[in-house]
Amino acid sequence: MKGKKSIWDKILLALAACVVIVYFYPHPEANRFIYEEGRPWNYTKLIAPFDIPIHPDSATLITVRDSLDARFVPIYGLNQLLIDTIVARLPESKPAKLRNELGNELRKIYAAGVVDMSTKDEIASGRLKKVRLLEKNILSEMPTSSFNSPRDVYLQLDSTIADSALHQYFVKANLQNLLRPNYIRDDEESHRHYQYDYLTLTADRGIILQGQTIIDKGAIISSQDYTNLKTYEGMLAQMNTSQNQNSVLMVIGQVGYVGLLLAAMMLYFFFFVPAIYNNFRALLFIYLLVVVFFLLAVGLNYFYANGLYIAPMMIVPILVLVFFDGRTALFVTGVLSLVCAGVTTFALEFLLLQFCAAAATVFSLRELSRRSQLLRTAFVVAVSYIAAYTFLDLMMNGSFEGFTWHMVVFLATNALLTSTAYILMFAVERLFGFMSVVTLVELADINNPLLMRLSSECPGTFQHAIAVSNLASDAAMSIGANVQLVRAGALYHDIGKLCNPAFFTENQHGANPHDALPSERSAQIVISHVSDGLQLADKAGLPEVIKSFIREHHGAGMAKYFFIKYSEKHQGEEIDKTPFTYPGPNPRSRETSIMMMADSIEAASRSLKEHTREAITELVNRIIDGQIADGLHNESSLEFRDVSKIKETFIKRLMTIYHSRIAYPVQNSTPRAAQASQPQGSAAQ
Repeated sequence: MKGKKSIWDKILLALAACVVIVYFYPHPEANRFIYEEGRPWNYTKLIAPFDIPIHPDSATLITVRDSLDARFVPIYGLNQLLIDTIVARLPESKPAKLRNELGNELRKIYAAGVVDMSTKDEIASGRLKKVRLLEKNILSEMPTSSFNSPRDVYLQLDSTIADSALHQYFVKANLQNLLRPNYIRDDEESHRHYQYDYLTLTADRGIILQGQTIIDKGAIISSQDYTNLKTYEGMLAQMNTSQNQNSVLMVIGQVGYVGLLLAAMMLYFFFFVPAIYNNFRALLFIYLLVVVFFLLAVGLNYFYANGLYIAPMMIVPILVLVFFDGRTALFVTGVLSLVCAGVTTFALEFLLLQFCAAAATVFSLRELSRRSQLLRTAFVVAVSYIAAYTFLDLMMNGSFEGFTWHMVVFLATNALLTSTAYILMFAVERLFGFMSVVTLVELADINNPLLMRLSSECPGTFQHAIAVSNLASDAAMSIGANVQLVRAGALYHDIGKLCNPAFFTENQHGANPHDALPSERSAQIVISHVSDGLQLADKAGLPEVIKSFIREHHGAGMAKYFFIKYSEKHQGEEIDKTPFTYPGPNPRSRETSIMMMADSIEAASRSLKEHTREAITELVNRIIDGQIADGLHNESSLEFRDVSKIKETFIKRLMTIYHSRIAYPVQNSTPRAAQASQPQGSAAQ
């Protein structure tokens, strides 16, 4: 059957979808949650799977550090030998006592303490009122009020030495090059004590025991909550690493999980929907649908906490329902939900919401034929989402404390976006050549320009098309075929007759132009209404599925009337059937097969001399059995039981159309006025 692809094409399609999905699946190092300090916790209640230490929050850490910076007392060391070194370096003096006197003055000042200039500046600004002195591993505090800098020492001596000889010696000693601080800041020891004090002040404040709540759903994330969540995620990542979590094995598991789901979907099509399995375009559409909406959900979840719930997943069952059927819509949505569940933190909540919404979608939209139905469906989806969310929250928490309007807004937005399926339907029709019920209903409108032209220029053909449409629609309904498609296709199947209306019996009123033409020429004119119809369809922009009715309604059959006439005139000759044969192809779907049967039977039924059940039954059996015997339905997926139902439907429909009527008796004695008031053309059933 044309349109079937090899099994390898299907395997490659499923494999490509699997690779794309797994590529965007979460990895061990990926964040489990998306949250912000000061915003609500949008996930369900988070329970500690192990003991979690309660570290101080960031605000506390900042406060502690600021406080410690303000009150920390730095540690200094005393160089007791420095003054001896400075005195020893004083120059010799005459008299010698000058050197001793200056040395004594220096010892007095250095006993009070000499520090570097930066320390002196801190003391002067009031920031350093005391220091800690480390001597023999013992810390002792001392005030800084008596500390001087080397510069202060020099100036003090310069201003306080009254003896001129001693002052001259002081100047000669060049002390500015000898003076050094004897109290020196010990940065290493100060840093060690600072860190010790900081760690003491920022020690853990307790433990969240396994099984306790880390944070409730809907709770505003405080600074402490934020720290607890970060601690939880860090410990989880550490545990994964310490347990030698193998990322390769995780990817293998993800491939297996996604692959099983996609394979299950392929098997479902193989066993229950062969029309999709044997149509590669249909398979491509459905697998693309799953991948695209998975990527949409992952993308939204990346940028927003719980963004997965904004993704309008219910567009998927709507599109599948419109182009295929409700059972397939539910199955495909189930597979998509399970695929997306691998990305969610709380799969139960997500799966329940998607299941309820999908069931509501399919139930409320059994057949989309009006735009307003999508708005109704969007409302039903919103109600089902919110109801499922509310009941699940009550079941999990036993109260409304975890209920958040933030989630309700997400779900309502999701439902509202579902209505965009109407726009996507037309995009899918253009890209994949599918046909929605909405488009078929629009095409079947007899106010369509092409049908209006057929009604005006070929009234007989138009009436024939209407009759065939009704006959074929009933048959399609009886076997579960696409009724709207058959109805629309039947209306357009003979539009090629617009090119030569007078050459077709139903449009003739008087002379038959075929009487003046040879049979082979007449056959070519009649047969050409197929190619003419396809040209008109191209100009009108009719979809391919409608063109298939024009192309296949005669299949590779023959214009038998003209072939028989030609054969009668050329008896005994070998006759070439090609000029009398339609170009085909034969019907390749149940719908076009039904159309071919209905077309032949409706035309032939007009020539019956009597319309009894026996005559109609004989006509229906003869035409349909003849087509089957000629192999015209070999490429169709019709089954024998379908053919039996179609025959019975045709017979019932024709009996209804050609039922006998009871004539009203004429009463000669009836007054003329009374006769005039008698309803004309009425019938008793």
